[in-house]
Amino acid sequence: MTAEQKHMVWSWKDLFLPLGIYDFTRDEGGVDIGPLNKILKTPLSGLLPDTQRYFDIHHNENDVFENINRRELVLGAAAMASLVYMVDTYFK
Repeated sequence: MTAEQKHMVWSWKDLFLPLGIYDFTRDEGGVDIGPLNKILKTPLSGLLPDTQRYFDIHHNENDVFENINRRELVLGAAAMASLVYMVDTYFK
């Protein structure tokens, strides 16, 4: 991502704060998507869930779709959809 694009994303910070998105400081996407940037130079973003409950089911026998908290799934999906919309609209 160029410096200009980073500045643009930072300018959206107040729009995303009501959705619980407040950390725009990371330059990596973690182990799952990190290689996309290294190999293809794809800009990355990720959703970091509240870790207070994240590992209650993550990577154990209860880690199945029916145990997902519906409200948290909807909020996360809305946040990511909003980001995709902003990128699609303003990154030309």
